[in-house]
Amino acid sequence: MSNMDRKPYWISAGDLARQGRDNIPPELISNTHLIYSSPATLAFNSPGAQGFGVKRAGLAIPGSVMLLVAPGCCGRNTTLLAEMPEYHNRFFYLMMDETDIVTGRHLKNIPQAVEEICRSLPQMPSVVMICLTCADALLGTDMERVCRKAMKKVDIPVLPCYMYALTREGRKPPMVHVRQSIYSLLEPMKKQPAAVNLLGYFAHLIDDCEIYDLLHQMGIRKTREISRCRDYEEYKQMAEANFNLVLNPEARFAAQDMQKRLDIPSVELTRLYQLDKIQNQYHIFASALGTTIEDQKYFDEAQAAVDAFHETYPDTVFSVGEGCNADPFELSLAFLRYGFRVNEIFGNPSADNFIYIKKIAALSPETRIYSNLEPTMLYYDLSEGEADVTIGRDAAYYHPGCPNVEWSEDIQPFGYAGVKLLFEQLLAVRQGKGKESAV
Repeated sequence: MSNMDRKPYWISAGDLARQGRDNIPPELISNTHLIYSSPATLAFNSPGAQGFGVKRAGLAIPGSVMLLVAPGCCGRNTTLLAEMPEYHNRFFYLMMDETDIVTGRHLKNIPQAVEEICRSLPQMPSVVMICLTCADALLGTDMERVCRKAMKKVDIPVLPCYMYALTREGRKPPMVHVRQSIYSLLEPMKKQPAAVNLLGYFAHLIDDCEIYDLLHQMGIRKTREISRCRDYEEYKQMAEANFNLVLNPEARFAAQDMQKRLDIPSVELTRLYQLDKIQNQYHIFASALGTTIEDQKYFDEAQAAVDAFHETYPDTVFSVGEGCNADPFELSLAFLRYGFRVNEIFGNPSADNFIYIKKIAALSPETRIYSNLEPTMLYYDLSEGEADVTIGRDAAYYHPGCPNVEWSEDIQPFGYAGVKLLFEQLLAVRQGKGKESAV
């Protein structure tokens, strides 16, 4: 590649919309080329990444512990998680050497390791999660069989969770599989008509999210989230839910499994940042349940936060990354509809995103779309685009020194409360008063 060619690949929203959902350029499809390990790959949804990757997610069940079976290079970053107070005495390691990787010799040691872990703890864990890496994927390990052997030694559930980066592009990637695993221990219970589970995230929604009140208005008296379960007994009571409310598409398989095993149907709501779409979704949901809701005060509070920012900074130009608690294309469309400019979007568009891309193209056809995983992003520099505010850790990396709202904390924004909090943080960051890292 000559110096003249050293430019990051991008495509305008207008051009991408014209090419259509069935003709996404290969540069925007990660499994068609070598992957550039940009900051986004270290932070968004890599199986072993920070945030809720497979390892933290596998410990969502109250009282659980994890045995990580891996070569040293794969287990090293887990030591950082183990230092967090809430994970004290919950991570354990069975290191694989070269012979193990070639022969699978380590498999016979797993049941013994599980037994030793349980003996060493002052209290028997509720479940032992066995976390496996790509080494066992390549070996073709039957981990279900190994877990059954371990269960006979300790008489508590032993479950596999797969940190297989190789399956990230498949039908059931690691973060989808682990969501199914953590609900697999629930057993059939008598249904409570006024109980519902919120599925999708490993941390709970922000406390002031209106969804709790709206569900209460609909007659729901018990709303459960796995991260708010105080102990294993409360976790098991999630099986009495009348229905599951799926808030993240990665929980669809878990919801389908719960419907099949526990006869719990599900309804899906999408995280949105367009206020009118949020309102419409809530009212359709309530209508489907044969009831009505009163959400105007929440709508007005969120609209007031949007208006306050727009009145102060009406010409704001955004650079939106995918390393945040949002679909970067839906969030960009929201900014455009609120009257702001979006110069760049960092993300890998799928066919599902085209509903947003077409609308972005109509409002801002020159908006540039980049893929964080495209190798030519190595050559990105600040001259590529202007930005007054960046959203997400990846966009912050490409625009150092620019005001940034990271918007990637564990506790999840949703609905009107998410919009309100985002614009409050945007206003604070632009005024130089806020922490440059929000939810």
